[in-house]
Amino acid sequence: MPEHPRASQWKGLRLMHVHAHPDDESSKGAASTAMYADHGVDVHVVTCTGGERGSILNPRMDRPGILENIHEIRRQEMERARDILGVTQDWLGFVDSGWPEPDEEGNKPPLPEGCFGLVPVEEAAVPLVTLIRDFRPHVMTTYDENGGYPHPDHIACHVVSVAAFERAADPAYRPDLGEAWQVSKLYYHHGFSRPKAVAMHEAMLAHGLESHWGERLEKWSRDEAWDERVTTKVPCADYFGVRDQALLAHATQIDPDSFWFAMPREIEKEVWPTEDFELVTSFVDSHPTHDQPEDDLFAGIAADPGSDL
Repeated sequence: MPEHPRASQWKGLRLMHVHAHPDDESSKGAASTAMYADHGVDVHVVTCTGGERGSILNPRMDRPGILENIHEIRRQEMERARDILGVTQDWLGFVDSGWPEPDEEGNKPPLPEGCFGLVPVEEAAVPLVTLIRDFRPHVMTTYDENGGYPHPDHIACHVVSVAAFERAADPAYRPDLGEAWQVSKLYYHHGFSRPKAVAMHEAMLAHGLESHWGERLEKWSRDEAWDERVTTKVPCADYFGVRDQALLAHATQIDPDSFWFAMPREIEKEVWPTEDFELVTSFVDSHPTHDQPEDDLFAGIAADPGSDL
């Protein structure tokens, strides 16, 4: 890949992504992750659960007995994906909550005992605080309050991430977990905004292609307040191919014939060449808005490889 004009500014900086399951790091912000890693940023992924209750979504992998060893399979998939993205990674070690399927009356069953979605935040935040204080990221990303979509593990990931972000900076909180560290910026992922879906849908139709977005948009109610939450649009189209390879590494979860790969990448690069985030908290001089977005997660953070912030 060509040298990024800001590569020298990123030297010595650290980025932490907190995700719910293995494969989330490849489906949410993976192109920008690969771009930053390729240009010297130390990128660390934290995976809250092992993805043990994930369904086999790739029919090619739906083989007899595969679920008996799904925990190890998903760990191996994660190893391949992190090598492709160029990141390091830690597991928090919690158990996947699964996706509770409602009955005919729309009632969802209770979450399984001991799963991540039921772990009290006071307990679940502890290992993440430890990792934050050890890795000392300048920027941290996680999901919004709805989890990006309302999977119980995604919502738990949001709650735990925000709590750990705050507690890691408090020297009075559990000094036994390491020296306090203030992360400079906290972002939420916004990978599936309605404006992006509309743009992709219209582009597919304009090129005479069938759009998988049409049915989704029919069910997607317009929420202008939500649409305007994006503050940061990171150009990373050159790394869409890396993102795709990382996704495919999660072979039990990603069907090569699925909607993830329906749009030709050249069209995607033209229509929506960024990955989008919402700046939630900043302790540096960076205050972007929806109307005046920033284009770098590290905007306002000066690189100083000789010292920590």
